[in-house]
Amino acid sequence: MQTREYSTTGQQLSIVAFAGIVVKDETAENSSRYVSWAIDQGINYFDVAPGYGNAQNMLGPALEQYRNDVFLACKTNKREAVSARAELEDSLKLLRTDHFDLYQMHAMTTQEDLEVATGPGGALEMFVKAREEGLVKHLGFSAHSAEVAVELMNRFDFDSVLFPVNFTTWFESGFGPQIMNEAEQLGVARLALKGASHHALEDRNHKVREKCWYAPIEDRELLKLALRWTLSQPIVAAIPPGDPELWQMAVEVAQHFTTITPDEEEELRENARGRAPLFELAHA
Repeated sequence: MQTREYSTTGQQLSIVAFAGIVVKDETAENSSRYVSWAIDQGINYFDVAPGYGNAQNMLGPALEQYRNDVFLACKTNKREAVSARAELEDSLKLLRTDHFDLYQMHAMTTQEDLEVATGPGGALEMFVKAREEGLVKHLGFSAHSAEVAVELMNRFDFDSVLFPVNFTTWFESGFGPQIMNEAEQLGVARLALKGASHHALEDRNHKVREKCWYAPIEDRELLKLALRWTLSQPIVAAIPPGDPELWQMAVEVAQHFTTITPDEEEELRENARGRAPLFELAHA
């Protein structure tokens, strides 16, 4: 598995991650099998969050024997310091670790998210203190709003931003380039979401796959193009789908990664035309 440097830390991350939601509602046996397979594939970047059902409960025991050899990222969607601290401590216990390599504000979306999290008594105060205590090494956030992401990066020196780098969303709504450009200018590492997703569903209650709230790409050749396009952008790594079968397919594709060509990018642009993007710009 190819690796790329996370920020300027010297830490090398596998170009695709283990998506923690893969082990949501899985047996302990399956969870251990998925984690072991990932390690065998050269994956050293693991991402999870409390919002992924019981994923933390299942990932903790499965990952414990490999913990010292991986980069473990977790998140909180709490915006106030007290509740964020409680969730951090709970996640540390469930994941059987004394620290996270990366801790992130999850799904920063609204102006209220921004103001509360960065204001007095906000989650950001807790993040900084937790880093001082050695409970977390690096600080970041995931973004569901391009405008909020850009503003957040200009308010604090985050180590990384996790955001959608998805061909349909990029081409059809223009969501993504502004986060990418701002992060590059500020020296913030880029981590990608939804690289192997296709388009938004009209009704999220009618899922194609239980662990995907969007329409996933199930065709291997199209998935190969989509993920190669995402990995060809100036990012460190991408988090594949949470469905176990599609996640494994994405990992296999990444093992043979080659840079996307202009003709292939045009093919993706045509494929995206008229599709519903996963995210929209607020001013669009």
